[in-house]
Parts: sequence; C-alpha cells; structure tokens
Amino acid sequence: MLGRAVKNVLFGGSRLSQKQLVRAILTSKDSFYQQPLANNKEDVIVYSPYPSLNYPNCTIDQYVWADVNKWSHKTALVDGASERSVTYGQLRDQSRTLAIRLQKNFNLKFGDTIAVCLPNSIEFPIIVLAGSEASVTVTTVNPIYTPHEISRQLLDSNATILFGLACMSPILKKSVEMTKKPIKIVYVKETPDAKIPANGIDFCELIDSRGLDLSSLTSYERNPAEDIAMLPYSSGTTGLSKGVALSHRNLVSNGMMINIDTGNGAISTPAVGDHQDVLPCVLPFFHIYGLTCTLLSKLSHGCKIIALPKFTPELYLNALANHPASVLYLVPPIILFLTHFDKVSPKHMESIKYVMSGAAPLGKNDAEQFLKKAPNAQFFQGYGLTEASPVVLMSPIGSKNFGSVGFPSSDTEAKIVRLDDPEFRGVGPNESGELLVRGPQIMLGYLNNEKATKETITDDGWLRTGDIAYYDENREFYITDRLKELIKVKGFQVPPAELEEVLRTHPDILDAAVIGIPDKISGELPRAYIVSKNPNLNESDVQQFVAEKVAEYKRLDGGVEFMQAIPKNATGKIMRKDLKAAYAKKS
Repeated sequence: MLGRAVKNVLFGGSRLSQKQLVRAILTSKDSFYQQPLANNKEDVIVYSPYPSLNYPNCTIDQYVWADVNKWSHKTALVDGASERSVTYGQLRDQSRTLAIRLQKNFNLKFGDTIAVCLPNSIEFPIIVLAGSEASVTVTTVNPIYTPHEISRQLLDSNATILFGLACMSPILKKSVEMTKKPIKIVYVKETPDAKIPANGIDFCELIDSRGLDLSSLTSYERNPAEDIAMLPYSSGTTGLSKGVALSHRNLVSNGMMINIDTGNGAISTPAVGDHQDVLPCVLPFFHIYGLTCTLLSKLSHGCKIIALPKFTPELYLNALANHPASVLYLVPPIILFLTHFDKVSPKHMESIKYVMSGAAPLGKNDAEQFLKKAPNAQFFQGYGLTEASPVVLMSPIGSKNFGSVGFPSSDTEAKIVRLDDPEFRGVGPNESGELLVRGPQIMLGYLNNEKATKETITDDGWLRTGDIAYYDENREFYITDRLKELIKVKGFQVPPAELEEVLRTHPDILDAAVIGIPDKISGELPRAYIVSKNPNLNESDVQQFVAEKVAEYKRLDGGVEFMQAIPKNATGKIMRKDLKAAYAKKS
C-alpha cells in the first residue's frame, strides 16, 4: 500500500512539493509496489514515485506550439556549423507553410508517409512538425545509411517523399531507384550556393509562404492516441529493423515525463523573461533519444537548440563556447570526451546546470570524474528504448547512485519477470529477470508485423524490453545484461540478423553469424564468424564487402573469424552465447 502522505498527493489530497513527494516515497515504511509474491500467484509491480501528469489530447505540433506566442521572438534553433538561426515565430510559420505544400503540391492525405534523411539541422523539426500538422506520418532515416539500407526503409514504410541534403543526391537517387517506386526527392541546401539536382525539388521553395493562404490547411479528424505520428526503426529484441509505430500520445506523454521536476529541479523550464535554456544537440534527431529528449520536448519549452550535424571535438567545443549550455543530453563516449580531452576548459563547462546520460551504461568512476570537470552540474541517468518513445526509467536529478537507471517515469509501471515464467509475473527486490514496462509512452506496435508485436507486447500491455535487470529495496532499477541480440555501438542499434543477411549474399560465404564484442570506446563492436566456400577469402575481403553495404557503425570492426560450422541449436537458431564464450576465452 502507498504511504498516506504519498496517496494524498497522487490522488488529490494534501499537496506536497515534488521534492517532498519523492523524499516521502523513498523513506516511506509502506512499499509503493504490490506486496511480495504470495504462493507465486501474485504479480509484483513497481510504480512510479514521480507525479502523475495530465496529458493533453493533442498532436505533436499542437504540443510544441501550445505556448509559442510566449517566446515567438526568441531563437529556436542555431546551425552549429554556420551559425545560421531561426526564431520560434519563423519556425512556426515555415512548418505551417510546408504542411500546406505537402497537401497541395504533393496531394498527401491523412496517413500517408514522408521520410526525412537529414543530419541535425534547422530543417529537421520543420519537416517533422509540418508532417504532424498535415496529418501524415514521418519516418526518420539515418543519413549515413547506404542506398541499400535507405531503400529498404522507404519500401517498408511506404514513403512517398524523401527529404535529404543536396550533397547526398547520388545516394538518395540510387535509394529511390532501388525501390522502383515514384518517390519524390526534396533537397535541402547545405550551403546557400548548393545546386539542386535536375528533377529535384528545392526545400526553400516549399517553405516560402509568399502568395500562400496560411489558413488553407485541410484538417482531418484526429485521434492522438491511435494515429501514427512517427515511424523510427528498431530491431526490437531480435531480427531485422522494424517500423516502430509511435502515436502522438506516446511522444507527447514521454516529452512531458522527461521535463518534470523529479524532486531537485527539472532538466528544462519554459522560457520566461530573459530565461531560456540552451542545449547543444549532437545526439541525432533521427534517433528516438535525440528526437524526443533533445528536440520535441525542448521546443515545447522554448529552449534554444544548437543543432550539430555531427560530432567533432572542434565543432562541439565551439558550440559550448559560443552558446553557453545549461542542459546536456549525452551518451557515455561524449561524457568521456568531455572528461579527458585536454582542450576542454572551465569556460566550456561552467554554465552547465543539468546533464542526462543515456543509451548505454556509465560507470560510477566515469560519472564522478565528469562532475569534477562540470562542478555546477546536476547529473542523472535514464533508460529507454525506441518502442517506449523512449524513456521508461530515470533517476532523480542529482542522484549519486551512478549504477542505477532510477525509477519508473511518471505514470509508468515496471516489473522484473523470471525468464522461465510464461505468465510474466513480477518478482520482488534483488531478483534478476527480464524488465517489462507499461505506460502511455509504449508504442502502438510494429508496422505491418503482427507477429513481432505480439512477441514484444503482452496481452495486458506490458512491453518486453529484452534487457536483464533487477531493483533494490529502494525500488531503484539496475540493468545488468541483454537478453536481446542487439549490438550497441556508441548507443546505436546493430541487429546481428541484418549483417548476417548481408554476409550471406556474398558468393563465397556459405553461412555466417555475428556477435558483439566489448570495446572501451564504442561499447561493443560487431564481429563476424564465417563459413567460407573459398579458401582464399580473407578477413579484409569480408570487411570491405560489408562496409560497402552498411552504415559506418555497423561495419565489422570487431574482426572476422573463419570456422567449419556455425553453432546452432536443434531448431537452427544461432547459439551466440557459445560464440561469445569462445571469444571471451581467447581474450
């Protein structure tokens, strides 16, 4: 049962501050999860200690623009490379203009799909918010993908328009040719003098509102809880990448969860008067972490976003120097860079108030060393996945328990289930098992893949994360291992099945298996095991073959090993644990 003070706050009784609320929960003698298992028949669930929220029934664009008139004159985005900028008022007008063009120029209707294949830029949110306003779905594509990878996503998502950089025209054209479909390409100029390819469409013309009636947008009856807003791609727990159908409700609720006061402040606050939080954003907007945490949720607060198209030490440090940051969303490799790179000085770090780390585990020593470089910063960690929009667990700001990823976020439930329990019943503290989560941010399902959806979401709405975890007596969660097969390279997902499919197209390869091996810099690296038809085939040949077909982070930088047969079980499933054990023994 909940403690009385806590119940009063959550269900409308006496009002405590959020800081007092979290403290009351953490020190309550009554547990705020269901009582321990009774005869193995009860389900033990851990509930969120954070305040319940009132989620508006609105679309993404309505969520972002709700208070835009309060900060329409403030800077919304700055291009970190060129220093070009746009105000919130300009961003709002350009998004509305593009939304109308999508309907009028391209005849897009409710439920159609557009694809955005761009690095972080001012144009990225214009396209996403225009898509939402025009009632179409937006699928986000990694701009370093090869034509093979882009064409697969275009086909699976049924996209009819592709947005990309003019300098990417050969790749984008090849991608569309491979689909054999009449997909139109809209080009964004990376510089003012960039040339638009023949038969290409100039993005600048689509956001020019001259002569356009801004009230001419066609409105559709919308259901934010059921309509697909965004379609990022994820491999789930296994297999090839699948379209993750996220509703407006999913994304809006998660954006609000991220921005709440966890008891010691909120990571960002709305722009009021002279106040405006500043975020240099290097986490890619096409990835759900960058999209929800650093873009959509922060635009709703009127933050100033410095869009960095890629990470280089010079570009990142220039952004920190030219635009003193108050908030950083990071992954462990960037935290290690800021901690150890000799050109990082106090001027880069002194303005930072809050830092969130996610996408991969960060060690206690690494966190402590980083905070010495950023003495004014409050630090916290989070855990999420694309299928959850993404955040499901987060620690209170300022938490010193660096090994933990915290508590369930607002209105989110979590439980740990034994791997051999077909009924997915939750167990008590300090028992290891698969982490399951449930809340308003959980995806609708995988696009056109009912089988994968049923394998991932239980009948009563629990999302199987594929990660092994436990929680302690304080109800703080710890991720310990990965049940799913994904390889995590610098926070990016690399599905082994995708690389194995590519390898098996090589004429000299009979069979293949891929695992992730540990790496200090990247977290993990893909390593391939090959059964060859040709004794002259070597490691370099295989690596080059794969490099031509996949993005850089998916390359076989963990090496290639040749063997007589791939270990498989009786049903033909690759026994990756055996390969990992053999590699560990050699290492």
